Amino acid sequence: MESVTALIDKQALIHNIKVIKNKAKDSKVIAVIKANAYGHGAIAVANALKDKVEGFAVARIGEAMDLRRDGIKNPIFLLEGFYNDDDLPFISKYDLYTAVNTMEQVEAIERVPFSKPIHVWVQVDIGMHRLGSNDKSTIAKIKSRLEKCDKVIKPLGLLSHLSVADTPAEVEYNKTQISNFFDFAKDMQGDLCLTNSAGIFDWNESHTQWIRPGIVMYGISPFDDRTGEDLGLKPVMTLKSNLIAINKVKKGDKIGYGAYYVAPKDTTIGIVSCGYGDGYPRTAPNGTPVLINGRYVQTAGHVCMDMLFVDLGEHCTDKVGDEVILWGKGLPVEKIASLCNTIPYELICHVMPRVEFIFG
Repeated sequence: MESVTALIDKQALIHNIKVIKNKAKDSKVIAVIKANAYGHGAIAVANALKDKVEGFAVARIGEAMDLRRDGIKNPIFLLEGFYNDDDLPFISKYDLYTAVNTMEQVEAIERVPFSKPIHVWVQVDIGMHRLGSNDKSTIAKIKSRLEKCDKVIKPLGLLSHLSVADTPAEVEYNKTQISNFFDFAKDMQGDLCLTNSAGIFDWNESHTQWIRPGIVMYGISPFDDRTGEDLGLKPVMTLKSNLIAINKVKKGDKIGYGAYYVAPKDTTIGIVSCGYGDGYPRTAPNGTPVLINGRYVQTAGHVCMDMLFVDLGEHCTDKVGDEVILWGKGLPVEKIASLCNTIPYELICHVMPRVEFIFG
């Protein structure tokens, strides 16, 4: 039996897609499954959703090729595009959609031989300042060259990304970004793809023919002030372990590495078989909650590589072997991330390979 398991709830995943589609009824869904589906298992997630969504999005060509080799036939979008000439024959062979954000990529498409025309989405910078150009003349040149190229399927798509849709203080900047995108779109005949997770829920005016849900697919909120549950979503991943030891300690006893926790009174310390070697954050402070026997108890002391401490209370009735929920159903990962001064994306992406994944 594995010490730590990540339960992946496919029904919760499907529920979340239904919620997303209800928020953007006129849009096709590109499910973002980059970074191993945000740590949930890309192949399993793709197979669960291949009949529920219109397409998938990844960051790297290797991720796309893995999906194709597993039999996924939906359109697959390369959000970062390509950066090596050698990638183009594979984009053609595997029928991938690629972002194009530089003239160098256009020149590569013109220069490199490959078997059949490819799908291209021109990527524009509307305010993120990450990929693509925000210069209309540059975009016009890219568009013109691609439209003249017989190795490219027409019409061209248009792609960009909202950088502040999840940031309440940046209302005007978000409006500017949306306006910038539709300004570029006036010169395009193909499909548009702008809306991310936050845009789906809070910015109806950003909804385009294609939307790209990421974190919300997994039941997690992109907003600091709301959990996935607040948005009507269900957590897809529940990270679980067990109590493997229970120790009585006295007031003043020092717990764990560096004596990071000093017992404020006589109490019971439980040892949980999960640590940063499994992906639980080393930065979790004293008092981070875990869920045991239907109640929240607090971590005590530094997280170790393979274990962590929890304060069960002086008169606890918990037993060795009892289940411990570290995040997921009953304990939002957003809460753990906030206490660790990070974002939930990082926590779910950092679950380590030695954790057993159970898909059900």
